[in-house]
Amino acid sequence: MVKTYWVLITNWLSSQYTYAGLACFLLASLAFFFSQHTLPSKLTISQVPQDEDVLPSPTKQPFDFFCVLDVEATCERLTEGFQYPNEIIEFPVCLMTWSDKQPDGTASKLEIIDEFSTYVKPTWRPKLSAFCTELTGITQDKVDRAPQFKQVLRDLKAWLIHPPAIKRFLWCSDGPFDIQDFVVKQCFISQVPLPEWIKKDALDVRAEVRKYLRKPRVRNKTIRNPQSHGNFVKLNIPGQLKALGLGEFAGRQHSGIDDTRNICRIVTKLAKQNVSLNPNFAIYPKKRWDWMGRNGAILEDRVPPPADQDS
Repeated sequence: MVKTYWVLITNWLSSQYTYAGLACFLLASLAFFFSQHTLPSKLTISQVPQDEDVLPSPTKQPFDFFCVLDVEATCERLTEGFQYPNEIIEFPVCLMTWSDKQPDGTASKLEIIDEFSTYVKPTWRPKLSAFCTELTGITQDKVDRAPQFKQVLRDLKAWLIHPPAIKRFLWCSDGPFDIQDFVVKQCFISQVPLPEWIKKDALDVRAEVRKYLRKPRVRNKTIRNPQSHGNFVKLNIPGQLKALGLGEFAGRQHSGIDDTRNICRIVTKLAKQNVSLNPNFAIYPKKRWDWMGRNGAILEDRVPPPADQDS
């Protein structure tokens, strides 16, 4: 083939660069290329590189610790979305750190090293709605015996500073709502300032998963996921687990501690895939809702009514 290729080049040169000679030269070039390269057949889903087969290079991770949380709060079956004065009734946090961090800051293996979990007694409307208990599994007797939010903050701070001392950590939650909304609301209702150790940028895990799934290599592999609708993947916690190949949700959905542990599974998977875990949203302590009055007062006439009471 190579001999034929050079013969055609010689013929083109001797033909004093005629169009026919040029055509012969181009055909010879293509023939030579295909003789040296075998193109693969059509790529199938099973042939797309799997996470376990091809991993990107190790990534530097700026944070040493991660505080993963998913609080539960009082709720009603509403008609107006996320405008209710929710009071936190369960506050779980899982502490994660690296088991393989290198001197250059690269790491990929996260593990849970401790947990903080407590129920919280509501004060504005201490009686839980039937809808709230059905959704969260939290019963009235559990919150009646629980500490109020101010004490929970003190206990959480003491837990955060116990050995190992946590200096540089990142809050992680499924969406921005747990800290940006629930904790900010509760601080207003309890009339306590948002602690400085909570006023940090945080990681919206759901947004990070969505970003990860948009990568072409990953998107091609997950497009047939049973939680998918076209190119849209339903990204609640069970949807994220399935899209990442982690199987079913472990435990009871809307149990704060179970939700938190499952989010840890998701964060661990992202770390394994060498996703750099960095803040992607800010917390605004002065965020306000229409029902907020002065000095922690809740304006009852501005509280959205339950759906079954809405005319």
